[in-house]
Amino acid sequence: MKNNLLKKITSVSLAGVVLAGALVGCGSSDAAADTSSEEATESTEATEDLVPITVAASATPHAEILEAAKPLLAEQGYDLQVTVFEDYVQPNEVVESGDFDANYFQHVPYLDSFNEEHGTHLVDAGDIHYEPFGIYPGTKSSLDDVEDGDVVAIPNDTTNEARALLLLQDNGLLTLKDGVGLEATVNDITENPYNLEFQELEAAQVARVVGEVAYVVLNGNYALEAGYSVAKDSIAYEASDSVAAETYVNIIAVYEGHENDEKIQALVSVLKSDEIKKFIEDTYDGAVVFYEK
Repeated sequence: MKNNLLKKITSVSLAGVVLAGALVGCGSSDAAADTSSEEATESTEATEDLVPITVAASATPHAEILEAAKPLLAEQGYDLQVTVFEDYVQPNEVVESGDFDANYFQHVPYLDSFNEEHGTHLVDAGDIHYEPFGIYPGTKSSLDDVEDGDVVAIPNDTTNEARALLLLQDNGLLTLKDGVGLEATVNDITENPYNLEFQELEAAQVARVVGEVAYVVLNGNYALEAGYSVAKDSIAYEASDSVAAETYVNIIAVYEGHENDEKIQALVSVLKSDEIKKFIEDTYDGAVVFYEK
C-alpha cells in the first residue's frame, strides 16, 4: 500500500515537473515570438519610411548589380525594389505603363528600336555598364574549324542581330552590305564563303542550343547566365575600348520626363559610384565593364 502511494506521489511530482517545464517552454516561445514580431514590425516600419524605387531588370548582371546598390540607396532613404524579367519586351512595357519607375537591361540602340516599333516613350536616364558581345563554342571550339554549311545561332531582335553579324564579319566569317551598320540583318549578307546557316532566336534562347549548332553569338548577360566567362570561354569578343562600348552601354531607362526625378537621379548616382564599380570589377571577370563616362 505504501509502495503504491509512493508511486502515485512520485508520478504526480514528475507530472508537475513536466507541466512546469512545458509552461516554461511556452513562456519562452511566447517571448521569442514577441521578440520576432517586434523585430519584424521594426523592419516593416523601417522599410515603410523609405521611398520606393521599382526597377525591372534582367537577372544577370543587372539584378545582381541592383542588389549591391540596395544598401547604398537605403542609406539615402530609398527602398530599391527589383523584379527580374526573362525577356526583352515586358521590362519596357511595365515602365511605359507606369507600373515601374525604371528598367535596367538594355542599350540605347535596342531602346530606340523598341520605341520606334512599339510607339513607346522611354529615354536613357544614365549609362551604367558595357557587356562585350561574344562568339562562343557550340559543337566547335575554334573558328578555324568552320566548315561549309555550319549553323550559327544569333539573337533575332533588330539591334542585337546586327551586332552579332558585325562581330562575325570582324572575324572573317561573312561580309555585310556597305554602310548597313546597326540595321544589318541576314538579308544584308553579301558574301558568305562558308555558306553559314543562321538560327535566329529570341536572345534568351540562344545559349540553350549550344549543343545543336557550331557556334552561338551571345549577349553579355545571357552568356553570364549560361555560366560563360567572356575572357575565358569566348572564341572572339568586342574590345572594351571599341566603338561598341559607346554604342552598347547598358542604361537605366525611364518614361520620358522622369529622367530628372530625384529618386531616379539617386539610383543612377549610386550605380555610377566607386562602390558599384568595385563590385562589378570584383564579380564579373571582364564580362561586365563599368562605364566610366
